[in-house]
Amino acid sequence: MAGVRALAMLLTITTTTPPARDLGHLLRKHPDRLQTFPLAFGAAHVFYPEASEDRCTAALLLEVDPVGLVRGRPTATDERGLVEAYVNDRPYVASSFLSVAIARVLGNALGGRAERAELATAERALEARVTPIRARSGELVEKLFAPLGYEVRAEPVAVPDAAHAGRHVTVVLRATTTVQRLLSHLYVLIPVLDAEKHYWVGEAEVEKLFRHGADWLVAHPERELITRRYLYKARGLVRTALARLAELDDAPAPDAADEAAETREETVVEKPLRLQDRRIATVMGALRAAGARSVVDLGCGGGDLILALARDGNFERVAGVDVSARELERAKERLDRALMPISRRERFTLFQSSVLYRDARVAGFDAAALLEVIEHLEPARLGAFARAVFGAARPRTVVLTTPNREWNATVPALADGKLRHGDHRFEWTREEFRTWAAATASAYGYTVTYGDVGDADEAHGAPTQMAVFACS
Repeated sequence: MAGVRALAMLLTITTTTPPARDLGHLLRKHPDRLQTFPLAFGAAHVFYPEASEDRCTAALLLEVDPVGLVRGRPTATDERGLVEAYVNDRPYVASSFLSVAIARVLGNALGGRAERAELATAERALEARVTPIRARSGELVEKLFAPLGYEVRAEPVAVPDAAHAGRHVTVVLRATTTVQRLLSHLYVLIPVLDAEKHYWVGEAEVEKLFRHGADWLVAHPERELITRRYLYKARGLVRTALARLAELDDAPAPDAADEAAETREETVVEKPLRLQDRRIATVMGALRAAGARSVVDLGCGGGDLILALARDGNFERVAGVDVSARELERAKERLDRALMPISRRERFTLFQSSVLYRDARVAGFDAAALLEVIEHLEPARLGAFARAVFGAARPRTVVLTTPNREWNATVPALADGKLRHGDHRFEWTREEFRTWAAATASAYGYTVTYGDVGDADEAHGAPTQMAVFACS
C-alpha cells in the first residue's frame, strides 16, 4: 500500500460582480496567499486562480488520504474485507468529506458572517463548480439544484479508477445569490448526491440539516428525497426531520392568538371596503383583458381567486400554488364544495411550491397572479422572487397587487407606521412600488402598467396598488 497516493476533490466559486475581490473578504481567505488546513482525513487548500476587480475565483482543493480513511478501522473483519476499503471511489468523489471541509475552512461564510456585514447579504453573480460528483447523468443534479434558482450543467469527467469510469460528472451551478446561500445549498446537497456519509449519522445531523437548510428545504419539491439521502439509512431520524419540516410548513405565526388578532384587525380595516372582493374582480378583469386562457395563482392561500377562476368559463387551465400545505388543503376543500361540471373541475390543480425558487410546474401558463403576496417576502429575497417568476416561469402576463403604505394613514388602527398584518415584511409607498416594478420589468423584458383597487383618498391614494406586467 506504500504506493497509494492522496486523491482530491475540488470546489471553485467564481464571481463577476465588481469589486470581485470582495469574495476574499466573504470567505476570509486572502486572494494572494495559499492556505492549507489539516483535517482528520487529509488536508484542504484554499487558493485563488484569478483575483481581479472584475473576476475572482476561490478554489477549495480537498486532498483525501485513502490509507488514513481505513487506518485503525476493523475493515478486515467486514463482509467485503479490507480490499473493499481501498478499491472504491470514496477517496475522490465529492461527498460529506467536502461538506466537512466547507464547514471547517469556510465556516464564517457558511454562517453568513463577514468582515463587513453588508457583504454577507449582498447578492452577486456566482458560478460554482464541484468535481467529481458521483452521478451517471445530470437528472438528479437538476432535481436538487434547479428549484433553488440555479442554471445547472453536468459535464462528464474521467476518474482515476477505471472500474468506476462513466459514473462521474463535474457540476456547474450559476445564479445570482449570496455566498452564504450557495454554500448552504452545497453543504447539504453534495452528500445527498453521494447518498453516503463517511461518519456516523446521529441526531446532530438533523440539527445540521435544519441549521443550513430550514429556510429553503421546507418549500423544496424534493425535500423528502433530500432528507432521506442526507440522513443516510437513519430511518428514525428521517421521520423526525420530515415531521419537523411539516410543522414548519404549516406553522402559524409564533403565537396563534396574536395571529388570530392580527387577522381580525386586518379584516376590520378592510371589511367596509370589501377589499378582497374588489381585488379579485380587478385582477380577473386584467386577466381577461390580457386574453389569458391559463393562469397560475402564486401564493393562492385559501383559494379566493381560484374559486373565482373556477366560476369563469374563459379559463381552460388553472393552478393554485402555495408554500403552505395547510392553505392548499383549505383551497382544496373549498373547490370540492364548489358546484361545477366534472370537465371543468379537471382543469384545476393545486400543488406546493415557493415563489422564491424555480419550479418547472409553474412555467407554461399564459398568466400568473399574485394577490397580496410580495409583501410577505423578506426584502433581500425579492431578487430571487423576480428570477423565479419573471425569469424562469416567464408568463406573458403577471398581475400583482400589494398594499399601499401611504393609505394606512387614513386608518386609526394603523397609526404610528403599523403594517396591516403582522406577517408583512414591508409595505411600499406608491413611488417605491413603481420604482421596483419598473426596474423589474426592464430587467426581464416586460412592460408594466399600474392600477388601483379600492376607494382612493385624495392625498394618500387607494388601499391596494396593482401592476400588470406584459411581454411578447
